[in-house]
Amino acid sequence: MHFGYKDFRPGQQGVVQALLAGRDALAVMPTGAGKSVCYQIPGVVMSGLALVISPLVSLMGDQVRSLQDAGIQAAYLNSTLTPSQQGSIMTRALAGEFDLLYVAPERLEDPRFVEFASQAPIPLVAVDEAHCVSQWGQDFRPSYLRIGTFIEQLPTRPTVAALTATATERVRADIVRLLGLQDPYQAVTGFDRPNLHFSVERLEPNKKLNRITTYAKAHPEDSGVVYCNTRKNVEKVHEHLVQSGVKATRYHAGLRKEERSANQQAWINDDAAVIVATNAFGMGIDKSNVRYVIHYNMPSSIEAYYQEAGRAGRDGLASECMLYWSDGDLSTCRFFLEQDSDNESMSPEEAEVARAARRRMLAAMEGYCLTCECLRGYMLRYFGDESAAQQDNGSCNNCSNCEGGFRAVDVTAEARAVMRCVQELRGRFGKGVVVDVLRGTNMERLEQFGLAQAKCLNSVSMSQVQLKEVIELLAAGEYLEISDGQFPVVGFGARFREAAASDFRLQMKQVLRQPQRKPGVAGGRSFGGSGTASGPDAAYDQDLFERLRALRKQLAVEGGLAPYMVFGDASLRDMCARMPETEDEFMDVSGVGMKKLEKYGKAFLDEIAAYRSEVQ
Repeated sequence: MHFGYKDFRPGQQGVVQALLAGRDALAVMPTGAGKSVCYQIPGVVMSGLALVISPLVSLMGDQVRSLQDAGIQAAYLNSTLTPSQQGSIMTRALAGEFDLLYVAPERLEDPRFVEFASQAPIPLVAVDEAHCVSQWGQDFRPSYLRIGTFIEQLPTRPTVAALTATATERVRADIVRLLGLQDPYQAVTGFDRPNLHFSVERLEPNKKLNRITTYAKAHPEDSGVVYCNTRKNVEKVHEHLVQSGVKATRYHAGLRKEERSANQQAWINDDAAVIVATNAFGMGIDKSNVRYVIHYNMPSSIEAYYQEAGRAGRDGLASECMLYWSDGDLSTCRFFLEQDSDNESMSPEEAEVARAARRRMLAAMEGYCLTCECLRGYMLRYFGDESAAQQDNGSCNNCSNCEGGFRAVDVTAEARAVMRCVQELRGRFGKGVVVDVLRGTNMERLEQFGLAQAKCLNSVSMSQVQLKEVIELLAAGEYLEISDGQFPVVGFGARFREAAASDFRLQMKQVLRQPQRKPGVAGGRSFGGSGTASGPDAAYDQDLFERLRALRKQLAVEGGLAPYMVFGDASLRDMCARMPETEDEFMDVSGVGMKKLEKYGKAFLDEIAAYRSEVQ
């Protein structure tokens, strides 16, 4: 009755049943698959106070308001509250006024909170974004390592739920071990998001700017995110969009806290269509109607990209995930890789292990950008989701690679030449020198290095740009390894022997044209459409949708809520498809529960009736 859905989504029911039976659970579900329901339902049903450990303080208020709007007693406890307000929340919690209490992991070290937790009846601890506990994950946070100890210190051990959207097998094992999960029920529903259309294109910075601006102007009513790798790029992209007439705002750590908060809220409330941000933005964002996510730069890992791109289409409706990259992005990623591994909490040995792990992650990300195969299949195989990756004969029909626009060029001979050159140079030189030797260019520099008589000199006729791409392809496949540091050198990788095998083949993508497709139309299977009239991409009346969207905005402003908290786009489209006339029919709409019917039913039924009378 609270959530307004008739059925569980894949994986949810098993997790809910396990937790209600007192068994720990680990849920790995794609963004938008409804992980929060897995702990919210047990939190409401169980007697006592469910603790939800969430990493982002800035979003707790939105999460709690959304629950309260659905009739659930929830609160949060974080640094945005005064000590007096925090004390009041804890007093009310001890009095049994709340079902769920959201806290940040750092809160678990506060003696005042530890004392409170020792007195409160806590049947359930839910750890959101649980991959943050693992150094093998892309978002490792030392504060997460203290969660296991906190749970052990509670007078009565609660049932523990760990939830994440991005976790390889290795990270899942870390989550179980470091959080102390006991014989956990594990639900790994797969990583496929069929409603998302993936595309990747190599572009220079100015062309990226024009491409992003053109897309945003062509979709002025759609909510989008543009991710950049530096604050400087955020400012550049944001300024270009605003000057071009796009309603855009920005988010990065260099802005004052008040401005970041105001900008984020403007985007959540649909007052700004686009937010340009660094990766400091987005974890825990549950805005359901994000129709596109564009990456202005290459992220440092598949995990990071999957999580950031996955903020599109949480409502199951067709959405776009576009990645534009250039050679400069790789250099920036390698620089940050060196900096990120310099963590004072790690020993030099641990830092090197972490650096090696991130190096492998970056190579896999680079491989995604360069691959000629299905982009969706590439990601699914990376996460070990082989069954989904093998569907549709290796083609998802819903990514830029499967749609064509390029031809696969065989570069096996050039790849073998590169491997021979790296062997001859004994891994002492960088990518530029390897290219110069193979092409016989920049001879003055080669003379200085004593390479003018190299056996492989002038043995390849390929262009400089293409040859560098072959080297990057070999590095992405772990045949070569490009070191870190100020002067990276090219050496053999873990799979270098395989490049000498007779069946070794390497292909390179040669772009012919930009694939033409209808914006916002998914070619793959529907996802997350449980309870809708004809699935999430069913035909609907666009004019009525816009009227209902305007009504949603009005009600949200009146109630001090974000529009998606009133109803998501999927619910509005379902209303358009069903055209309900009575309260009973309105209850059949996806996302409508009793509380929502009481608060908003009459307004939406009246608007639908008015529209019906006008068009008849």
